[in-house]
Amino acid sequence: MSVDFMAVAGGRGDATALVTPTRWWTYEQLDVAVEERARGLRAEGVVPGRVVARVVESDAEGILFLLALWKVGAVAAPLNPALTESEQRAAIAALTDAPNGAQVVVWTSGTAGRPRGVALSYENLAASARGAADRLALTDRDVWLASLSVAHVGGLALLTRSLLLGGTLVATGRFDAGTASDLLDGQGLPADVSVPLTHMSLVPTQLLRLLEHRRGAPPPETFECALIGGAHAPAELVARAHRAGWPLALTYGSTEMCSQATTAPPALTRRKAGTVGPPLKGVDIRIGADGEILMRGETRAIGYVGGGDGSSAEDDPSSLDNTPAWYRTGDVGRLDEDGDLWVTGRRADRIVSGGVTIDALEVEEALRGHPSVVDACVVGVPDPTWGERVAAWVEPIVGEFDVEELVSYLRPLLSAPKMPRVWHVEGGLPKNANGKVDRAKVRDAFGAE
Repeated sequence: MSVDFMAVAGGRGDATALVTPTRWWTYEQLDVAVEERARGLRAEGVVPGRVVARVVESDAEGILFLLALWKVGAVAAPLNPALTESEQRAAIAALTDAPNGAQVVVWTSGTAGRPRGVALSYENLAASARGAADRLALTDRDVWLASLSVAHVGGLALLTRSLLLGGTLVATGRFDAGTASDLLDGQGLPADVSVPLTHMSLVPTQLLRLLEHRRGAPPPETFECALIGGAHAPAELVARAHRAGWPLALTYGSTEMCSQATTAPPALTRRKAGTVGPPLKGVDIRIGADGEILMRGETRAIGYVGGGDGSSAEDDPSSLDNTPAWYRTGDVGRLDEDGDLWVTGRRADRIVSGGVTIDALEVEEALRGHPSVVDACVVGVPDPTWGERVAAWVEPIVGEFDVEELVSYLRPLLSAPKMPRVWHVEGGLPKNANGKVDRAKVRDAFGAE
């Protein structure tokens, strides 16, 4: 049974809870608005325990919809509007039920190429909020920008953390650097409310766009922290932000760990460049024999919808298991003598571009569906803006081959982050001794270009 977030919200009734460019709500007013929408959902036949999958924007209506679902007792399964129609259909088909105790199901693409949802409980979300508050000294005076999609675990955590800690959330829809910059400078909100932004949660691409828009201008003194995660933050980007006077906290986590698992607060980020900090309170991390980062704790997901137990980034068992197993991240790294984590790489079949985790197998299958493609291998290549770009080695049929025509074919099948940006068209994919595609040689080929 999901929990009514308005019933457990940490804010006073007269404190400002939600602000948009045109209006604002106190916690008491927000509860009334949520109840009104909940009545409408009940009239539609939404009942406690039902999983409701729907495209949700990161604006006031999207937030009210999620809160209303939880007031009814339903399990929310928000879908990112950036997904293509075929991806939305695949996600909806996978999200038919949820484990007992699920509060929300966040859709992700499994490494086996099948869409699946990660089921998070109220306890997961509350533990995540507590851990973030402890690490970043968060209070009920904080004002966060709803800068990430609420269908992404980072954006969802923004909403639930703000409510549970009694803070204020500013929702303006999809992220825009100009709008975010105006809000930092106290512009773009109703004249009768004063809520200067104190915090943002950004993927590196958003930070880059914000820095470029402000042309070196620092944030105001009231701004306390930009939480940077979702993808590798290039060292030069971090240094550039520091030169412009931005307080940055670097974080590392996953959907399966309810967003943040480790965080380096601003002082540590400046003192020890490159680390993503120690685990949050309630999270344990160890490094496996092969260097893989393993995590467990209060924020670990209760399971996968459609198979899996949340313990492995690769395995997909047929039954859900709530034992305190270690979650295998698929990333490699090390813990230093201070207990701070350093992420040093990713397994070849996972690509993170602009904060979006991409399954290489899904992109490869889409490529193989084109009649001119014999075979394909997809890898991630470093990119200073996006963290990584999708690169595709395509083995074509004999004869002419038109990459632009292939791109047009892929657009309805793959959302923008999954689209290959770098191409290598050549017959005969490199194979290892076992006859499997040698991904290391594929990556080397792109590195030589």
